[in-house]
Amino acid sequence: MNLKITHALVLMLALPCSLSASLGRDATSVQEDVTKMQGALRTSSGNSYTLHEIQTPTGVAVKEYASPVGKVFAVTWKGPYHPNLRQLLGPYYDEYVQAVRTQRTPRSGRGPILIQHAGLVVEVSGHLRSFVGRAYVPQQLPAGMHVADIR
Repeated sequence: MNLKITHALVLMLALPCSLSASLGRDATSVQEDVTKMQGALRTSSGNSYTLHEIQTPTGVAVKEYASPVGKVFAVTWKGPYHPNLRQLLGPYYDEYVQAVRTQRTPRSGRGPILIQHAGLVVEVSGHLRSFVGRAYVPQQLPAGMHVADIR
């Protein structure tokens, strides 16, 4: 394959991930997540955040919590399978993958995942056709927002 074509393909594949409204990124591009997931969007406002809820035709529900300055500080999901975590976790995805690798041994490949780093918390659990998860950046929670409110 031609080197220019290879670079173009890599850029095309990388670009959509960099544009999505994922954890730690700008909330103005939530519509791109809706398009990627082929879902329906409902937006509401809380006291200190805006909630973007995406419901997919396959039964996955994703919530993206955005601060008053427009940054996504938390995401949650539930449904029959996991959504694209690379898309949802954005710049935190590599940290998540590394933490899972560190936590898991070959024999403990199943069961809930709990990652509690200073700059990232991820909780994933469930079983076949019923998965739930949430991820948030503790330092980015708006004033008055409690972790219990992220559900």
